[in-house]
Amino acid sequence: MLGAPGAGKGTQAERLARARRIPKISTGDILREAVQTGTQIGRRAKAIMDRGELVGDDVMIGIVRERLDRPDAAAGFVLDGFPRTVAQAEALDGIMRGRTPLVVIDIDVPEEELIRRLASRLVCVICGSNATPPAEAASLVCAKCGGKLIQRSDDNASTVRDRLAVYRAKTMPLLDFYKARPTFRSISGAATPDGVAEELARTVDSVLGAGAGR
Repeated sequence: MLGAPGAGKGTQAERLARARRIPKISTGDILREAVQTGTQIGRRAKAIMDRGELVGDDVMIGIVRERLDRPDAAAGFVLDGFPRTVAQAEALDGIMRGRTPLVVIDIDVPEEELIRRLASRLVCVICGSNATPPAEAASLVCAKCGGKLIQRSDDNASTVRDRLAVYRAKTMPLLDFYKARPTFRSISGAATPDGVAEELARTVDSVLGAGAGR
């Protein structure tokens, strides 16, 4: 699942995974899990983060490979937050060898709508989940864990524009890497969450129904 900050890819990934009874695999979640459980690659990641450095492609690829090798991912999964670079995408192709071809969905939202969403969103201070408006946001309580909802300090229009520019610069090579594939689709994320979920489900079904590019 690809998409700019504010496109709703995390929410849609979770909905799709729940509907299909397959795991939603977020790189943030599995990185934290690897560190907490103390796997060999998790210890490498912790050492890097303790030095204040960013976790590189080799470590992230190892953590994703480890997660996708688990039995619950054998029948399928939804990836959120990976790959972020062409190197990671190439490694993912290797991980997927012998499995059903990867379906790649880009959720496309106009920039002004992304700015509006990000400048008004609330996030949980405990689990990091975005609020689901309007009821949850009005209560300022996270529906997932009961934590407090706040606005991130970098969720203002100026900073959001900068973040979107960085995203575009880093992600365009990744989109170019996937665009020519018969399993790649771009859908509009400007509709309601329910509308996007319906379009996403139809799109995935159409790709799988076509034999996933085979």
